[in-house]
Amino acid sequence: MILVTGAGGHLGANLLRRLVANGEQVRALLHTPRDQATIAGLDIERLIGDLRDPAVAAAAVQGCQQVHHCAAKVSTDYRDREDIFACNVLATRHLLQAALAAGVEKVVVTGSFSAVGHRPDGPSDETQPFNPLERHLPYGYTKAAVEHECLKAYAEGLAVVVAVSTAILGPFDFKPSRMGQVLIRFATGRLRAYVPGGFTFVAARDIVEGHLLAMAKGRPGQKYIFGSAFLTFDELMVLFSQVTGQPPPLCVPPALMTVVAEVAALVMPRLMPSAQQLLTPAAIRILRQNRQADMSKAQRELGFRPTPIVVAVHEAYDWFVSQGVITPPPTAARLSAELRQ
Repeated sequence: MILVTGAGGHLGANLLRRLVANGEQVRALLHTPRDQATIAGLDIERLIGDLRDPAVAAAAVQGCQQVHHCAAKVSTDYRDREDIFACNVLATRHLLQAALAAGVEKVVVTGSFSAVGHRPDGPSDETQPFNPLERHLPYGYTKAAVEHECLKAYAEGLAVVVAVSTAILGPFDFKPSRMGQVLIRFATGRLRAYVPGGFTFVAARDIVEGHLLAMAKGRPGQKYIFGSAFLTFDELMVLFSQVTGQPPPLCVPPALMTVVAEVAALVMPRLMPSAQQLLTPAAIRILRQNRQADMSKAQRELGFRPTPIVVAVHEAYDWFVSQGVITPPPTAARLSAELRQ
């Protein structure tokens, strides 16, 4: 039996389907009952619970030989910091302790590129230390702490590997994710502007493959970075335009957009408390760093081979269309069909 936590999230939903397609027996841990729609029709065992409760963690790992821990709270809101810590750090601690007690053979924990140190002069690899004295979002701090929990569990005898994810693009994005929301807004003409910058992106299928490779070949106590390609946001907007048939939005100078984002961060919580601000001051700061990832360790040790990121964008777009979230213009539908042939 293989446990997948965070089965309703973007990575978890894709990993779950890959494991089922491979003929594996899978148990999916969902956070709330409303997440059950994300696994409808799949022949799997289902469990609903919160890993912040050690009893839930113990029940989840019972009888499992392998665990893929994909559950996490992703937020850029500083007001969520206590919840982010509990969901990411404490929940991971409970799961790893339960896995060790239950005799689980191996655990792969999803890490984040935000917990890898930034090198301004080139791509960052697994040896680049996270600098806690720099300015980070609470999420970044918690994901660095998650790696610490993994090392503690490894020291106690648990075979645990960290699979570091960059920004995911791909299908089965039920929430949807931040990048999924950017694509939706672009495709529906609601993305008015963007800022120059760049980041390393990973196809959903590639980070799933990374998890499986880490489980099969990863050295316990190690972490591996997985990405498909570094793209500037100029390149990403052109790619989105080719896939959706929509024209690229306006590129706004970072200084101006930072001011707008700072004002929005003050106003939106009061006027629109349920709305999510995609382009936060922190997001702009990260984009301006142009963070590139070095995947050579995963390629060398695990045989990781990334796929073209354009395929991931097409898969994400087609999936959102199939869900009725995006209604494609006729020209985009024809173009998408032509590019897939």
